[in-house]
Amino acid sequence: MDSLQGFETSDSNPSSATIFTPSFPANLSIATASTTVNTTITNANPLPAAASSSSSSSSASPSASTLSRYENQKRRDWNTFGQYLRNHRPPLSLSRCSGAHVLEFLRYLDQFGKTKVHTQLCPFFGHPNPPAPCPCPLRQAWGSLDALIGRLRAAFEEHGGKPEANPFGARAVRLYLREVRDSQSKARGISYEKKKRKRPPHAAAPPSLPPPPNGNQNQ
Repeated sequence: MDSLQGFETSDSNPSSATIFTPSFPANLSIATASTTVNTTITNANPLPAAASSSSSSSSASPSASTLSRYENQKRRDWNTFGQYLRNHRPPLSLSRCSGAHVLEFLRYLDQFGKTKVHTQLCPFFGHPNPPAPCPCPLRQAWGSLDALIGRLRAAFEEHGGKPEANPFGARAVRLYLREVRDSQSKARGISYEKKKRKRPPHAAAPPSLPPPPNGNQNQ
């Protein structure tokens, strides 16, 4: 796996790093939890029987396939964030990336969102199923952003970053995600609270019966 240094970008003028003017390409996009791309690869030459049987047995394992999808998604997210750093003006190195840059990245992703978030002036504010369309903006769903930050946080440490210097785990990022969750919950009229699992009621123990009378006591 690439080291943290291999992810660095050049910065010829360190003193100007305090002023950022991000310039993003129009085709920069990222796949989040709300969008999943399924790709089917067809091969004109059929696989041998042994290979096909082994592939079918491997696909039968749900845990292996789930892990593979997660790792592929994490790699795509990491590459997209690397593209964001390279297109930053001035170019931004990973070692100098902070929570503020992560917030800038998350706000940039909103333009690719597909979740309708009603404003307070909208008559459908707080309605989970609005009966008509409205001009409210589309945003990235909170669940997508939360899952994205989790993957990038893990990828940062896998590429040699220190946990205490992880910009994706910064307090500002956590507060931003909490604010997005609360605002979208009110605007969309839905709850993001985790449902507590109901424990099955314990069966009441049968009452203890007195011991049977001893017939030898009267003799």
